[in-house]
Amino acid sequence: MKFACVSADSAPVTIVVEDSGAGVAADLLPRIFDLFSQGERTLDRSKGGLGIGLSLVRKLVEMHEDSIHIESAGPGCGTTVRITFPRLNRQDEVPGIAEKRAPVSAPRNALKILIVDDNRDAADSLSLVCQSEGHVTRTCYDPEEAIQQALTFQPDVALLDIGLPRMDGYQLAGRLRAKGRKIPILVAITGYGQAEDRLKAQAAGFDRHFVKPVDINALLDLLVACG
Repeated sequence: MKFACVSADSAPVTIVVEDSGAGVAADLLPRIFDLFSQGERTLDRSKGGLGIGLSLVRKLVEMHEDSIHIESAGPGCGTTVRITFPRLNRQDEVPGIAEKRAPVSAPRNALKILIVDDNRDAADSLSLVCQSEGHVTRTCYDPEEAIQQALTFQPDVALLDIGLPRMDGYQLAGRLRAKGRKIPILVAITGYGQAEDRLKAQAAGFDRHFVKPVDINALLDLLVACG
């Protein structure tokens, strides 16, 4: 069963959604908003997703200067989701609001980002995250397609999954960036994070190496630095 309620005072509006479902394990709660983070799944994969949805939800909530928190007493004990929004007021209702309004920040430099992953949902979701920061993306699900797209798109950054069909991410990296060139900046996104994996990525020409579940904030910080 699910229950929802909304409350408000002079400042925030709070939406609380509770259910009596599967709940969340204590060890998963601290990283539940991490990209690609998942709990235990059944063999038939009847429950659980890609570990992308909650990361996108938090990103969208934070874009509106809001906050989201998830609580659970554990497996089988249900889950509580609490989202807090700042309450909007008309300017004539709040004297001096014009003086208190924060200055508009300077626009960030938009990057052209090529995203390559044979998992379509993962690629599309990562594309949405990058677009939410004002970047322009081109998404490919096949390495050969990525090579063709790179010729016309001319990406500044390439986010490459390593475990691709027919041509792995290491080989694709070599095809996307000619020897001696610095563009595109190559970022490996992989499930393998041992020291030898990082060395192999470095030898293939990758500039950065992210292990799934990806720290989305660290990735976005990298894109800011690249801009």
